[in-house]
Amino acid sequence: MATIRNIVLVHGGFVDGSGWQGVYDQLTADGYRVAVVQNPTLSLAGDVAATHQVLDSLDGPAVLVGHSYGGVIITEAGSHPGVAALAYIAAFAPDKGESVSSLIADPAPGAPVPPILPPENGFLFLDRGRFAAAFAADVPERLAAFMADSQVPWGVEALEGAVSEPAWQTKPSWYLVATDDHMIPPPAHRAMSERAGAIVTETPGSHAVYVSRPAVVAAVIAQAAQGLNGQS
Repeated sequence: MATIRNIVLVHGGFVDGSGWQGVYDQLTADGYRVAVVQNPTLSLAGDVAATHQVLDSLDGPAVLVGHSYGGVIITEAGSHPGVAALAYIAAFAPDKGESVSSLIADPAPGAPVPPILPPENGFLFLDRGRFAAAFAADVPERLAAFMADSQVPWGVEALEGAVSEPAWQTKPSWYLVATDDHMIPPPAHRAMSERAGAIVTETPGSHAVYVSRPAVVAAVIAQAAQGLNGQS
């Protein structure tokens, strides 16, 4: 399999695409063409449409990468003919009919519970005072504070958006487990990645591992682009 040169990065809830800058810098330095989707996180259908718009603009196959809720987006959007591989970064990897809402509905005993505030006018936010510990514990303090204060409203409709046909059933996938994630428990990372048949890498890191450890994240994406099993 020839190396894929196009990479498309999809962010999750509460944040925007700027968090990918470190990963973008790593990948572009290595010669990849990288696009960042600024998905509005209002509804799954809208986010899939935004992702397809970027994929439609490319001149060859792409690795489609999702962080957190972005994993739901790439699972639904990844059936696009331009997608050659999927990469999940501390992300949800739902099966048919599953959504973020259904996947977090029954947390395991003792699992960390994300500090999501009650919805306001159909939108969700994380408790700003608890944002850093839950989402970005290994991110520099000032940056974590900025992330908390610049949260993007996450639509309840997006949280409840269910996957129709999971792209991981037909496309090869890679998964990065962040072992210190306090938003999506690492055992859930492992269960979803195993179900998807993904090639798995594990690293110490918070939910914001794409911000705190961009070189590790970029290396997993490069493995997907090169069709590597992560063992070489």
